[in-house]
Amino acid sequence: MRLTVNGENIDSNAATVKELLDELKIVQGRVAVEVNLSIIKRDDYEVYRLKEGDKVEIVNFIGGGCLK
Repeated sequence: MRLTVNGENIDSNAATVKELLDELKIVQGRVAVEVNLSIIKRDDYEVYRLKEGDKVEIVNFIGGGCLK
């Protein structure tokens, strides 16, 4: 499916937020995920279903701030 992740169009086989993070090799511990302007709770990463055309923002927190 086609998604926009942090402003870049990508093709993904991920059905959920967790699968997308795994596919992108992003460790879940220090990230926040937003889909279509809604923040997704970490507890919901495994069940939140992605849809064709979703706009996903992944913010990775680092010491002293965050890096997008």
